[in-house]
Amino acid sequence: MLIEKPKFYICPEFIIRQAYRPWEVAGSNQLRHDTFVNEQGIFDGNDRDEIDRDMITIVAVSTLAAEEDEVVGTVRIHQPELGVWWGSRLSVAPKYRRVGKIGPELIRFAVGTAIKHGCNLFLAHVQLRNVPLFKKLNWKQLESLKIHGKNHMKMEANLSAFDSVSDPKRGWITLSKRKAA
Repeated sequence: MLIEKPKFYICPEFIIRQAYRPWEVAGSNQLRHDTFVNEQGIFDGNDRDEIDRDMITIVAVSTLAAEEDEVVGTVRIHQPELGVWWGSRLSVAPKYRRVGKIGPELIRFAVGTAIKHGCNLFLAHVQLRNVPLFKKLNWKQLESLKIHGKNHMKMEANLSAFDSVSDPKRGWITLSKRKAA
């Protein structure tokens, strides 16, 4: 019996989920530090603030041979008042920024997780260079402002364009189709 070799195979690339393991939280903290302190120079020393006490951390984890490898993206969400959620500190590791799906998946997951927790309004202060991405994901511009010396746009997610995340700690995977060797 001759078994034909597959022409393509499907493999997981990234796992998007709420961080709950210590290495995921540490990876998120390191990525935030690398992005907002070292790379962009927005903060001196660290980017930690009062929001970190009451937030949900969401991460993108790369896979290697279908096994979890490292945190390559992160965003945090919090609810300062009932039904009103904010996203902040969206970051993707430099070598993964050109992949093109990590940022959008983190945003979708952040909004979907907030919806799971009763979100009626989801807002973010978005750096200007990222506004086109958010607009493509059904966000609307509200007002321009300067935060930490950088120009930002306050934006609102169109909640009807997002699905609720059923299990934030389980998350979801992004798949890619690869040509068999």
